[in-house]
Amino acid sequence: MKMKVERITTLADGIFAIAMTLLAVTIDLPKKSKELSAEGLHKFLFEQSQEIFNYALSFILLSLFWIIHHRQFHYITHTDKRHLWINILIFMSITLVPFSTSMAGDFPGDWMAQAYFHLNMLIMGILFYLNWSYATKNKHLVEASLEESEIILEKKQLLITPSVAFLALLVSFMQPRISIYLYLLIPVISSLKRFNLK
Repeated sequence: MKMKVERITTLADGIFAIAMTLLAVTIDLPKKSKELSAEGLHKFLFEQSQEIFNYALSFILLSLFWIIHHRQFHYITHTDKRHLWINILIFMSITLVPFSTSMAGDFPGDWMAQAYFHLNMLIMGILFYLNWSYATKNKHLVEASLEESEIILEKKQLLITPSVAFLALLVSFMQPRISIYLYLLIPVISSLKRFNLK
């Protein structure tokens, strides 16, 4: 039974907004800020640089996933039970991002904390790929006018983030501190793919 997608997109916007807002909580506040000297404040902010970077990175990654979700549902006109559950799993992985970001920021040198974050991103990337693949299979949930080339192009773009996350996961076992920076490859790879696919 096919159903309309308005409830999914409304829920998605709310979940993304909450998750992105909660990311700010992952940054620690100084204790007894009124008694903190300028030198102490500067030292504290410097010590928070890794957490601030992780916050910014996670915010941008969630923004990219929100754009992807919005773009996909520009073409997805209906949903069904299986498709609903794919999206529910997507939402579950999104709500874990503030926690996995906090873990990665608090323990930058710990492989398990970093691996948890990368696994979170990997699962999200795979689920977004499944969301598009399932919806476009035989075009049963998308507009019939959607070109096959557009479907394939989107699939190729959707493989970038999980591929980088998988690479970061592997690197985290050897160099946990470096692994988080591999996500900076995403815009580079995306630009190269767009150039090659034109």
